[in-house]
Amino acid sequence: MSLQSTPPGERVATRRLETFVRIAGPEDAPPLVLLHGNVSSSIFWSETIAAMAADHRVIAPDLRGFGDTERAAVDATRGLRDFTDDLEALLATLGVDGKPVHMVGWSLGGSAAMRYAIDHPQAIASLTLIAPGSPYGFGGTKGSDGAPCYPDYAGSGAGLSNPQLCLALAAGDRGEGSQTSPRNVMRTLYFDPSFTLPPALEDAFVEGMLATVISDDNYPGTRRASVHWPYFAPGDRGVSNAVSPKYCDLTALADLDPRPPIVWLRGSNDRLVADRALSDLGVLGEMGMIPGWPGPAVFPAQPMLAQTRAVLESYRANGGSFREEVFDGCGHGPHIERPGRWIELLRETVGSA
Repeated sequence: MSLQSTPPGERVATRRLETFVRIAGPEDAPPLVLLHGNVSSSIFWSETIAAMAADHRVIAPDLRGFGDTERAAVDATRGLRDFTDDLEALLATLGVDGKPVHMVGWSLGGSAAMRYAIDHPQAIASLTLIAPGSPYGFGGTKGSDGAPCYPDYAGSGAGLSNPQLCLALAAGDRGEGSQTSPRNVMRTLYFDPSFTLPPALEDAFVEGMLATVISDDNYPGTRRASVHWPYFAPGDRGVSNAVSPKYCDLTALADLDPRPPIVWLRGSNDRLVADRALSDLGVLGEMGMIPGWPGPAVFPAQPMLAQTRAVLESYRANGGSFREEVFDGCGHGPHIERPGRWIELLRETVGSA
């Protein structure tokens, strides 16, 4: 993997804000849109941009609050629509709004890609979801039907974010001395610990993480006290609240019409999005790491994969098609950990669509 072929990017003024975006490939080629994950930026698409730019117009923006896009607050009560409305405005400015796009989203970007497809089904040629959050949101739900553990959605939102990581991001920590430094969090949670990035690329990715805006309006956002374990509930501002099940409901994906082909890609060793994720409060409570856990009947581990699969199976039952691909030995970033296999899968997906 190399940074040499990565376009430097530019700021594009839209009717909503100035969006930093990396654009590559012929202007008249089929559009391929890449949406990055939480606490990252468009630099994480370096390999994909280089591989796909020969025959696609690749568009990889920094979402608001990340990278070099203009700083702007996230209204969590709108779910992910601040991100997707920004994207709609960007594509209109770039003259892509009338063309179906191949949409790829990773993690938070996968959730945003689902939201965009729900709101603009005619605009999607294919939809590829890499380790997306559950269609029922992140945290605070149980069962494959996404039932909330509590009526106020306690156990989801900004309170899930690691405060030490937030401090390290705000301080610009580029080191590896702390377990919660951005570099070590990336090594152990973004990727399988057995995976090693080339040093220059790892440094670039750390810089992409450090460009995250740390505030009540962005990452992680505000939180409210709750009478329910673990005694916090989502606030109404910030990224982590926007993906709370209180505001994030992407189950209408099952009813898309028209119905583009959907590919769901995940790593077998993902620690962030799984049926028993190491970041899940139900798992941590069961392990005794968070006192007062009310037990599996009240707050079990969120079955994120089962919830995603249930919605996609409903999509298939409604006449759509989806394909689940699992990259063995990969963590939360299979497209980065197995770039060759990923590019083959992506080319096959956009080619068949």
